[in-house]
Amino acid sequence: MSLRSVLLVAGFVLAALNLRPAIAGVSPLLDEIMTDVGLTQAGGGAITTVMVVCLGVFAPIAPVLARRVGLDRTLLTGLLVLAAGIAVRSLDGPLALYGGAAIAATAIAVMNVAMPGVVKQHFPQRISLFTGLYSACAAAGAATAAALMIPLEHATGYGWRGVSAMVAVPALAAAALWLPQALGKQAEGANGPRPFRAVLRNRITWYVTGLMGLQSLTFYVILAWLPTLFLEAGLAADQAGYLLSMTTLVQVVATFAVPVMAGRARSQSPHVAVAVVLTMAGYVGLLVAPATVPWLWMIVLGAGQGAAFGLALLLIGLRAPDPASVTALSAVAQSAGYVLAAVGPVLFGALRQASGGWTAPLVTGLGILCVQFVVGWLAGRPATLGKANL
Repeated sequence: MSLRSVLLVAGFVLAALNLRPAIAGVSPLLDEIMTDVGLTQAGGGAITTVMVVCLGVFAPIAPVLARRVGLDRTLLTGLLVLAAGIAVRSLDGPLALYGGAAIAATAIAVMNVAMPGVVKQHFPQRISLFTGLYSACAAAGAATAAALMIPLEHATGYGWRGVSAMVAVPALAAAALWLPQALGKQAEGANGPRPFRAVLRNRITWYVTGLMGLQSLTFYVILAWLPTLFLEAGLAADQAGYLLSMTTLVQVVATFAVPVMAGRARSQSPHVAVAVVLTMAGYVGLLVAPATVPWLWMIVLGAGQGAAFGLALLLIGLRAPDPASVTALSAVAQSAGYVLAAVGPVLFGALRQASGGWTAPLVTGLGILCVQFVVGWLAGRPATLGKANL
């Protein structure tokens, strides 16, 4: 393998590892951030909400930027802007906190959308392998950030600002590794195709978008409310945290393994069906007996959610015929998907408050999963945007 190929794979992997730490690293430090900046509970929660909304709202920037400068330079730009946003977020005052969070999330939105196109462009014969690899790296990056923030703070004595700023270092390292790709000849540029209109008119786009959006919604609902659900079921706070970590680790394995297996099949519909059924089984376990065998529900739920995430990203790469179309499909699916995901935790919180328990939210979640099953099955059928009926 040549040095350029090594740098390509290493830069790709490190870029993928930077897709979630800036978001996942907020939660462990949130109490300290709120105390230092003087935020209410709502204000603290708004940090993550702002970032998730930005993931959806600013995703369409990526295809425009990719058409002008190419996918490789788009990814490099995202990494540099991410580092800048993280640095701004660690400065003094609420304006810097929220502004930096928005800048970092905008960069992640661009990177999220660009990554499937990068896979299609650089690894066209290994789409399933590299989709599994980067989706697993994204999940691993989130788990690592959540686990290391507090230990790093204790080890360095820097406080939340210094530890939060350290998240910019991997982004700068990834940018350095990716620089040779960005300096090379770009496969897409100012005269590239404009696939948005065709993508928006195709029904496959909306099936894939539905799968991406609904699996994102269920993921952020679990991320936001799972510890609270376990606490109210009578489990200790540390056990609730361990269980959330367990389901995250299972997701890492599923996000890598399932796309690799599914990519070899003619149809991915059966794989999507299994992923949704596993997620539903986890929801049923939480509904019926959350404190009985919680580790089992977390394994099942993590497998289902991780598989669904990896499959949604895989289908973006498989259903579009070229890197420009993949980037356009990715922008539509992730833009709508993350906007929908931002609604999920609020909806479940409102249902929990109105009903006084978790039955109504979890039953609603099962209903959402039924819709996810249908759109996922349709998205998984063998077809491409260029060959499907409009």
